[in-house]
Amino acid sequence: FLHRFIEQVAQAGCKHFIIHARKAWLSGLSPKQNRDIPPLDYDRVYQIKQDFSSLSISINGGIKTLDSASNHLQHIDGVMIGREIYNNPYMLSTADQQIYGVEKKIITREEVVDLMANYIDDYIAITPKHGNNRAWHVLRHMLGLCNGLAGARQYRRYLSECASNTNASGDTLREAFNKVVVLN
Repeated sequence: FLHRFIEQVAQAGCKHFIIHARKAWLSGLSPKQNRDIPPLDYDRVYQIKQDFSSLSISINGGIKTLDSASNHLQHIDGVMIGREIYNNPYMLSTADQQIYGVEKKIITREEVVDLMANYIDDYIAITPKHGNNRAWHVLRHMLGLCNGLAGARQYRRYLSECASNTNASGDTLREAFNKVVVLN
């Protein structure tokens, strides 16, 4: 079925496919269970790439590290790291170096907080033009920034409790970050 589907969609002009390595079971499992119980079959996605070498094939499912992503890129064209990035967005700070071999300075968490705090303030400032832009729209995506650091729980708690306030701003992120102990 998957081969026929890819053939038909490719004939219609699609050249890039993102294939999940885990088959979803349509009955008997909840969406959460479907993310864990059916086995991952990376070799199946690799075979699709071999069978359709002229198409761009990306893989999704269970990929949690940049090392793992690099390994997959030996077989396919792209890697999707979904849930792990949401839980640990700082892992992207080394992606250019690890995946693409780019030599540039790795941005620190402090620099991320500073840049994002300024972005949040700019985002809020355009509210009259673009509707009800609140800090929470951005801050909710920053909850995992400090995972693994001492004080991460206090950081998340502070954001969860304060970021939805109507007066929340970039300073809310800075104040939350002050709860974290960053070791250099």
